[in-house]
Amino acid sequence: MRLTDYLDKGASLDPAAPCLSMGGESLSYRAVQDLSWQVGRALARSGVRPGDKVAILSGNDPLSFGCVFGIGRAGAVWCPVNPRNEAAENSELLDLFDCTCLLVQESFAPLVARILPQLPKLTTVVCLDGSMPGAVTFSEWLDGAGVEPWQAEPPDDMVMLVGTGGTTGHPKAVMLSGRNVETMSALTLMSYPFAGRPRYLALAPLTHAAGVLCFPVLTLGGEIVVMPSPDLGEFLALVERRGITHTFLPPTLIYLLLDNPALADRDLSSLQCLWYGAAPMSATKLAEAITRIGPVFGQLFGQSEAPMMVSTLAPADHVHTDGSLARERFTSAGRPTPLTQVAIMSDSGDLLPPGERGEIVVRGSLVMLGYYKNPGATAEASAHGWHHTGDIGYLDKDDYLYIVDRAKDMIITGGFNVYSAEVEQALMTHPAVRDCAVIGLPHDKWGEQITAVVQLHTDKTTVADELRAAVKQRLGSVKTPKEILIWPDLPRSTVGKVLKTEIRARLVGENG
Repeated sequence: MRLTDYLDKGASLDPAAPCLSMGGESLSYRAVQDLSWQVGRALARSGVRPGDKVAILSGNDPLSFGCVFGIGRAGAVWCPVNPRNEAAENSELLDLFDCTCLLVQESFAPLVARILPQLPKLTTVVCLDGSMPGAVTFSEWLDGAGVEPWQAEPPDDMVMLVGTGGTTGHPKAVMLSGRNVETMSALTLMSYPFAGRPRYLALAPLTHAAGVLCFPVLTLGGEIVVMPSPDLGEFLALVERRGITHTFLPPTLIYLLLDNPALADRDLSSLQCLWYGAAPMSATKLAEAITRIGPVFGQLFGQSEAPMMVSTLAPADHVHTDGSLARERFTSAGRPTPLTQVAIMSDSGDLLPPGERGEIVVRGSLVMLGYYKNPGATAEASAHGWHHTGDIGYLDKDDYLYIVDRAKDMIITGGFNVYSAEVEQALMTHPAVRDCAVIGLPHDKWGEQITAVVQLHTDKTTVADELRAAVKQRLGSVKTPKEILIWPDLPRSTVGKVLKTEIRARLVGENG
């Protein structure tokens, strides 16, 4: 399936039904189809050929997301660009993607002015909602482009180029195919509850997980309710007011949701599935969330190179048949999905039996085509015929997948391997801890010293010795941090992930 096929499938069910909504206004499926045909023709008229790369730089916005389908009509490749990135990173990504056209909101005019001189391949810039120097306005650009059905034939199956993020060095561009998105969508529909026509609330950036989850919703003729900014009070109000059935939140926002005083007063009974993923989730916080919100939480595990659905833990898998919480599964990432093979591999390329820890590897139609213009990185990621995720984990006897750490985050202290995620889970059981990060710092005696940085709830106080004692009781002395620092906040990426690289750099700098 092409990206446009998801829109057209939903339109075939009811072209007048709301497709993309924000602030009480909606675009019907037919209106989004008309937009897509106009944008597709305008792209072709601007010199965009099938297979060319077109980027969108925008906050969460129905018009901007509707343009994705126009890119598909032109047979071009959608390049989502994170609007929260710094100018240098977005410039690097647009150059890496070989983008020839950029669709951008007026609010990003200063950023575009800084990066445009560095991007000679970028020949067309379109301002979606106003005007800016060096850009044509959206209305002028569309003028004369008809709304009759039209589709250019793409040269291959690549539909998306996704940047991996530059927090550990230069970003790579992941080539995703129509087959990848189709597999992800099929796995979503078969793995989670969908009763009736869904209403999906997109609070998280549509450039990331929240965006690709739109495609399976569209196949059911569902409505996508877009939030322009992550306001959790408004999020709760919208779930109640609009009868939202599905949504996605990263763990950090779920923690904030649990602290929101409005939570207790809102009716969230319409929710069928609240997806969580993109970062480890505290088992303690998950139990609290299920108790207070309901058994609607569905975990997903994936990465840009194998989007979203490597393994899943459906809402029903979070509870036993008697209604009690299945706490023993809360630290797992669920089971591998039906259309995906998942295994654990040693450093030498051998597949390991249940219970043994190694790198999580994946193969199947969910896995990317490769890294754009980077055959070396593609070969490295696909060694031994499997895609290498870079995550360390194991499969238990019941085929539940446990992710214990990123390979680069494993700490070797006194000759012992310590997985930072395990220590973080132990810290998160303390009621005063809101979030935390555990890293290894160089140490003359131990090789690496386990160091924790902790953010407390605003109304809580504790001391490092109390936290250290709590971890020691759970995990023993070897895995207990030698140093625990309490910070008012933790550095995060634009999608809410804690940046251990920044924490490490700061602490190494402070220690000389």
